[in-house]
Amino acid sequence: MLLSELFIKDDEDNLLEGAKIAWAKVGDKVVKKYRCTAGRRIGRIVSHPAQCSKPVNLKKRLKFRQTKLAKGKRMARKTKRTKSRNPTSKRVKRMNLAMQR
Repeated sequence: MLLSELFIKDDEDNLLEGAKIAWAKVGDKVVKKYRCTAGRRIGRIVSHPAQCSKPVNLKKRLKFRQTKLAKGKRMARKTKRTKSRNPTSKRVKRMNLAMQR
């Protein structure tokens, strides 16, 4: 990781008005992503800042709502276990806390 990757580049400035840098886990790697601060996807982590203003796919949203109703508690238990035990998840948590300060 280079220090230049942590700072916003001038050519990305217009895209990053509605997004802040956040870190996410993809498999067993830590990847730089963006947390939307404006647009239709406020609070969501996306791979490109331009996605913050894209329309939400209603079919996917409704399907996920049904899945959460059916398996929400099970998903929550698995997520809690992963975030407390997986070293990559712990690293992501630490990096995102450091970005807030």
